[in-house]
Amino acid sequence: MADGGRMKGVEGAGGGAVDEEERNEDVRVEEELELALSLGRRGWHLPVRQGPALRFVNWTAVLPEWNPDVAGSSQAAERASSGQPIPSLGFHDMFGGILDPPRAVGSVEAGDLQNKRLRVRRFGEESPQHFGSSATPFGSESSFLPIPDENVHFKMSRFPEHELEFGLSLFPNDGGSESPKGVNNELIDAENSGGINSDDVGIKMDFSDDLLHLIFSFLGQKDLCRAGVTCKQWRSASVHADFWKCLIFENTRISLQNFVDICHRYQNVRELNLHGVINSETLVLEAIMFLRHLKKLTMGKGQLGEAFFQALSECPLLNTLTVTDASIGSGIQEVTVNHDGLRELQILKCRALRISVRCSQLQILSLRRTSMAHVSLNCPQLLELDFQACHKLSDTAIRQAATACPLLTELDMSSCSCVTDETLREIASSCPNISVLDASNCPNISFESVRLPMLIDLTLLSCEGITSASMAAIAYSRLLEALQLDNCSLLTSVSLDLPNLKNISLVHLRKFGDLNLRSPVLSYIKVSRCSALHRVSITSTALQKLVLQKQESLSSLTLQCHNLIDVDLSDCESLTNAICEVFSDGGGCPMLRSLILDNCESLSIVELNSSSLVSLSLAGCRSMTFLRLSCPNLQNVNLDGCDHLQSAAFCPVGLESLNLGICPKLSILRVDAPNMSILELKGCGVLSEAFINCPLLTSLDASFCRQLVDDSLCRMAEACPLIEHLILSSCLSISIDGLSSLHCLHKLSLLDLSYTFLINLKPIFDSCPQLKVLKLSACKYLSDSSLDALYREAALPLLVELDLSYSSIGQTAIEDLLTCCTNLVNVNLNGCTNLQELVFESDGCRSVDMPVDFCPPNSAPVKNEISEQTGRLLEVLNCTGCPNIKKVVIPSMANFLLLSKINLNLSTNLKEVDLMCSNLHSLNLSNCSSLEILKLDCPRLTNLQLLACTMLQEEELESAVSHCSALEILNVHSCPKINALDFGRLRVVCPSLKRIQSSLIS
Repeated sequence: MADGGRMKGVEGAGGGAVDEEERNEDVRVEEELELALSLGRRGWHLPVRQGPALRFVNWTAVLPEWNPDVAGSSQAAERASSGQPIPSLGFHDMFGGILDPPRAVGSVEAGDLQNKRLRVRRFGEESPQHFGSSATPFGSESSFLPIPDENVHFKMSRFPEHELEFGLSLFPNDGGSESPKGVNNELIDAENSGGINSDDVGIKMDFSDDLLHLIFSFLGQKDLCRAGVTCKQWRSASVHADFWKCLIFENTRISLQNFVDICHRYQNVRELNLHGVINSETLVLEAIMFLRHLKKLTMGKGQLGEAFFQALSECPLLNTLTVTDASIGSGIQEVTVNHDGLRELQILKCRALRISVRCSQLQILSLRRTSMAHVSLNCPQLLELDFQACHKLSDTAIRQAATACPLLTELDMSSCSCVTDETLREIASSCPNISVLDASNCPNISFESVRLPMLIDLTLLSCEGITSASMAAIAYSRLLEALQLDNCSLLTSVSLDLPNLKNISLVHLRKFGDLNLRSPVLSYIKVSRCSALHRVSITSTALQKLVLQKQESLSSLTLQCHNLIDVDLSDCESLTNAICEVFSDGGGCPMLRSLILDNCESLSIVELNSSSLVSLSLAGCRSMTFLRLSCPNLQNVNLDGCDHLQSAAFCPVGLESLNLGICPKLSILRVDAPNMSILELKGCGVLSEAFINCPLLTSLDASFCRQLVDDSLCRMAEACPLIEHLILSSCLSISIDGLSSLHCLHKLSLLDLSYTFLINLKPIFDSCPQLKVLKLSACKYLSDSSLDALYREAALPLLVELDLSYSSIGQTAIEDLLTCCTNLVNVNLNGCTNLQELVFESDGCRSVDMPVDFCPPNSAPVKNEISEQTGRLLEVLNCTGCPNIKKVVIPSMANFLLLSKINLNLSTNLKEVDLMCSNLHSLNLSNCSSLEILKLDCPRLTNLQLLACTMLQEEELESAVSHCSALEILNVHSCPKINALDFGRLRVVCPSLKRIQSSLIS
């Protein structure tokens, strides 16, 4: 394919590895080609690589023949490695064909060539150059640069990021219609160069011109240059004038001729950026005749003389000029900027002796951080003036410059340390329209007697001369909306009544003690690090959030803020109890929803009556002893760390849950919460009086309320009839009278009376027939007869879980419970010292002296007999730490058909275990150091724990697991009589074993 505007196919190679020498050669060729492209020389001569074609896929770009007569940008290099002179590539060399009018080329019509599209070859399809054609990378046969096609493979993505020499040279120097020529100045015949027709079999990538134009509109200039060498269509699209109205050459290398050619080609350029470009002044002076439509110019990092600013008059439409970090003038004479159309001028961080600006239409002037000794302004239309950090400008120079601009509205002279009040007064007199003023870091100003009636935004950061006397002058600015007084170290008070003030910032004011603000539109207040602030008064109808954190001296707060929603007064250690009046109804904050008073350690009595308050945090208020909240919409309250609270009343509140367990000194509690469902009083050890009125309460935890009396429990039961879970563990003052009141709780399903001194359980049996869970752990005074009603009279027929851990219940009572209470699902007998054995006879129920009129279901009133067909519902049996139990026998005839878990851990005297449980899944016999006999017939057992069973023999274990066909986990860690060599036999007798835990296995 010889046409210079066509794209070569993707050359794919077959199998076979490329040796190391060939790969190194490929890298060297690619590096040399990239160097050539970065220098802008299309004639770079690459050595001919011997050997087979490249084995990887590459894009092969076929570009037009260059012409020495129309060479472009670079003239620096004269010779390549072959010793031949190498001219630079001109604009017409690359795009002459696309810019010329159509003409016949060989036997192919010009129109046909114009419509060629990118063609991608299929893998394995050979390039036409392999069939004897010696076409150069420029599409012609030339003896001057005989470069094989495989040597011109390159990736456009690897172009240098900051070098546009090559890319910019792709555009024509003029609008001429010269034709590509060979070395003998003859027209190139595309068809005679061995090219193939566009209709060859292949995959074509064809975009419409409109679509391509749309896609290219998102590309920058560097990407447009890269895309332009892809094919003729892309090249034509990339040079469209729409994409070159804004020339951004920031930090880019570009030659003088190249720049002039671009400006000549695109004379409608609106914006030009030459910041960081070497010799940028020379570039502008040489191309200024082509920049008559320029509107915005950016320069920087160089030397700009008087000639540059004088030449700007050649650009009548120029309205914005930015010069950054440059040396202006010769350093001896004044530099004058004179332009009648300029609207914005920015000279930033520059170095100059004297600057004179004479621009009749100039509106914005910034000389920020420019080191100059004098400035002269003749800008009658100037509106914004910026002198920030112009340290060399004198007070007089600033005064003369500013007063020469009567229409000035914005003035920034921050960090100009020489400015005085006299200058401010003269500026205020000459420029009455100033609305924005920044005089930060000006230590010599006090702002006294300064009158700026139109002022809207005032910034006085770190002004040591600002005192309370300055507020009178500031108050004169009735239109003021924003005020910043940070780091004004001598400021002691601020009192302002400004109808338009919206924002105020007061940060790090060491002597500041009094704040008084009145403004109906005040919406933002920032007060921080004002350690001496003790009084705050704010009146505003727009303020919604107030944050006054860590104001250690703040003791008085007055608010009239009808739309205030959030208040944060964390760590205000000096706040007194009077603060509660501010946030109660009638205190000036009727819309308050969130209040944070964390770590306000001076608060001792908190009484809030607010109909709007939703969230309250009093965490860390350690001095608070009395709390009374009448907030019907209160939903969240945080009392963490209120460990001295003695009396609390929540009447009424909208809380759904409340946890007072972190108040160990709470003695009196009143709760009136119609929506509350969960109340936790765990740890209120001295709580003696509780008045709970929560009709929707379902769970009450009063664990360790040792002084809670019967009267409180009775009132609670009557007022909260929906309680389902009642925990009275360690409530030592509860007696039979209190338990009798539980008859009001018709939905009570869980009752915990652990660690109490109960003797008689009859009130429970009588009052709570619907009870499902009863916990009597560590009830040391319970006797065997206390539980008679359970197995003699069928009390608590719905009971499924019973906890008798660490109780004094005897052996007989335990066996009768397990035998006759067939509805029990979970039984805990942990630490029962009177339990000696669990032996269930196959003939059914043990001997129980039952009354004649009591007959268990499916049973006859005959002693020593219970139907074997009656299946027990027991699933979990826990007997951990029973020191005196010696034997456990559960035969299959005992009918424990659902028993799935048995825990006998730490039963050190247990010697014999004989289990035939068809549904048992887990058995824990760990630390049963006396265990010698183990018989198991448990076909569903999966987990067997025998940790530290020191007396168990390996033969006994092998016999036991042989009847456990589903066993997967076996723990014999610290079992000295179990040999590791016998593990193989265990796996033979129990093939289901997946894991054996043993100290003998590393």
